Amino acid sequence: MALRVAPGDLSIDVSPLSIHTGAEIAGVDLTRPLAPREIRDIRDALVTWKVIFFRDQFLDHDQHVGFARQFGDVTSGHAVYGSVEGHPEVYEVSKHRKARRYSGELLARAWTGWHTDITCAINPPAGSILRGHIVPPYGGDTQWTNLAAAYSGLSETMRRFLDGLRGVHRITAPPGTEASPYLKETVQSSGMVSEHPLIRVHPESGERVLFVSPSFLKSIIGMSPRESEVLLQFLWEHIIRAEYTVRFAWQPGSIAFWDNRATCHLAPVDILDSDFDRLFYRVTLAGDVPVGVDGRPSTPVEGDPIETI
Repeated sequence: MALRVAPGDLSIDVSPLSIHTGAEIAGVDLTRPLAPREIRDIRDALVTWKVIFFRDQFLDHDQHVGFARQFGDVTSGHAVYGSVEGHPEVYEVSKHRKARRYSGELLARAWTGWHTDITCAINPPAGSILRGHIVPPYGGDTQWTNLAAAYSGLSETMRRFLDGLRGVHRITAPPGTEASPYLKETVQSSGMVSEHPLIRVHPESGERVLFVSPSFLKSIIGMSPRESEVLLQFLWEHIIRAEYTVRFAWQPGSIAFWDNRATCHLAPVDILDSDFDRLFYRVTLAGDVPVGVDGRPSTPVEGDPIETI
């Protein structure tokens, strides 16, 4: 997990927040174009710690998009749910978005809500950059888990077994809910279904990553429904073990930048039990087609790849 350069040679300050996951970055101004060394060091920190955080960075939409473009191509704000008017690269993450989309009671399990962004696509996003605009005084924390550390935490026997398996990812309404007309329309129009390896090889670090997004991965190919269900539930329970996770308390001006190729994250629902407002904005980096341990890339089943803009 070491950075490619020694800490004394870094152009930024990197402060890890846990053993496996998350680091806070200081000593850089994201409102301006970054120097090549800063871009390199931020990217190294991201690959190493999977999610990195910045404080006191008060960006507008254009600055947010400009920061993201220094790390790759960007997509529309959200490949399924659209973008902010006038800013096609920016997605609004509001407090009541779940309430607008779903009705009914959710059959909640420990892993409910955890997800890697849009793995139903053949080329899931490489990363996302989320900034707090209206931040509650407390509550509304976001959590991430390190899927490379989770893979390493399995027994050698289980790792060998999983290395050759593949799964089907699709977007659906969560179990136990009645989809709103909005969700039905957007899901039906997206039409994205993909077959990904359960273990993908990270394109930059070479790490093996347990690529098992609970919200999108629906079945394991070649297994009976019951076999698939039991194995997936075991893996979903495993990836959210506390030692692989980090929890981030937002403040005004906070930014989170996560590696979507090696993490799952959990958006907060506790904020719905308060009167506090919460409004965030996200920009998404375009990703590549995952590749498994055997060298086989993912294959599309339905739908088109996510496009850049």
